[in-house]
Amino acid sequence: MTTIFSRIIAGELPGRFVWRDDRVVAFLPIAVLAPGHTLVVPIEPVDHWIDLDDTTHAHLWGVAKTIGDALRTAFNPSRVGVLVVGEEVPHAHVHLVPFTELAQMSFANVDTTPDPAVLDEHAARIRATLRAQGHGAHVPAEPEAH
Repeated sequence: MTTIFSRIIAGELPGRFVWRDDRVVAFLPIAVLAPGHTLVVPIEPVDHWIDLDDTTHAHLWGVAKTIGDALRTAFNPSRVGVLVVGEEVPHAHVHLVPFTELAQMSFANVDTTPDPAVLDEHAARIRATLRAQGHGAHVPAEPEAH
């Protein structure tokens, strides 16, 4: 199955990537809940997160933890929240949202027209933090928008 995420991963559509390995990628969404909002997505287009094989599932959550730690460092939020909804795109993915107010965890408050320059800056900040934390092997070169 081809999804919008498959097309982003393949480079057919632009994406602000902050992580790429052989199983998962992470990139900023185009509709943002809070500064630093990042998606962690398996490369294989599995529709529902509970249908991921055990190895990919464990790896996805390990990467989510690594990126969550980078988001905490880069944006200094109250918390880094996690949303797993899957209704909007039939390709398993995890939303990592560094928030300072609980309202930032609601899709009712999503910013559908964020400033591209701000998104670029946020992606650069996340990549720099991941590199500083020793994860440079999985951090794409800047810029990674296709």
